[in-house]
Amino acid sequence: MPEAYINRISTAVPPHEVHEAFRLFAGHQITEPRTMQAFGRLAEKSQIRHRWSVLEPLADGTGTACGFYRLDHFPSTATRMARYEAEAPTLAARALDALDFDGGAITHLILASCTGFAAPGLDHWIIDRYGLPGAVERTVVGFMGCQAAINALKLARHAVRSDPDARVLVVNLELCSLHLQPSAEVEQLLCFLLFADGCSAAIVSAEEEGLRMDGFHAALLPEAREQIMWHIGDAGFDMTLSGMVPLTLARALPDHADAILAGTEREQVELWAVHPGGRSVVDAVMHGLDIPPDALATSRAVLRENGNMSSATVMFVLREMMGRARAGQRGLALAFGPGLSAETMRFTAV
Repeated sequence: MPEAYINRISTAVPPHEVHEAFRLFAGHQITEPRTMQAFGRLAEKSQIRHRWSVLEPLADGTGTACGFYRLDHFPSTATRMARYEAEAPTLAARALDALDFDGGAITHLILASCTGFAAPGLDHWIIDRYGLPGAVERTVVGFMGCQAAINALKLARHAVRSDPDARVLVVNLELCSLHLQPSAEVEQLLCFLLFADGCSAAIVSAEEEGLRMDGFHAALLPEAREQIMWHIGDAGFDMTLSGMVPLTLARALPDHADAILAGTEREQVELWAVHPGGRSVVDAVMHGLDIPPDALATSRAVLRENGNMSSATVMFVLREMMGRARAGQRGLALAFGPGLSAETMRFTAV
């Protein structure tokens, strides 16, 4: 059975830097002094310097230049989906143009997103724009949150292992900034501090280049299912991100470590591609799996410069690692999502 390799990864973000403006926008919604103090502490500890959005913000934090957000107005679900449909191709093109691939050689297209849906959707647009064969096998991974990139890579590996001639294009595109919600609750306001837009594109094949995907493991924590939830409402997608998530991960990961590592000694793992869902999430994984602090520098750098881009984020981490990895180095990628659940991937640089 052939092995499957992530040959190349490209990434892209939109043009508008929004971190400070979105922080101010969230602050304008708070009326209770203690909530303001708590929010201020979280903002200081976020360790995020930049985030990017398809929406141009107003510098005073009163909304966006196009009026998509105003302090007295948040858009409907239909308006948000229309904006996703309009903006997603432009961001996808930024990543795909940088990938340098032959569209006619692609046999499978896997698209992951939890922030927008349309049919015919982005998969059709990619086929038309980049000349993929009309018979390309298409899969859309939807609504799996930040861990969806690992699920998409798992599907790509299955395709290559079943057909050594398969050449899989994997795209993760998230426009998280389209789903901010009016709220004066700290947990809801976290979305204004963490989430951003981004896209990744990758080629997976049997060519021995890049990162060999050695195996996957899924860990479900049903007792904490309500700590991360993602529902479609009349006024957009409603996300619940509990402040208990880091503690839950720190406590649960040691119990799942043997299954995640699958016989690999922890000391043998040199590349830790941890999804930076937030500073406290990275800290929790570090403590839960006893990872050396400097091993998570790449995850922290991606968080600092981009924020949390949901499913695309761990691909940003893997791309940075590919540029520096030495042949033979072993790695482990981890990402988390609704459920509460964790998806993991063991890999080796070649």
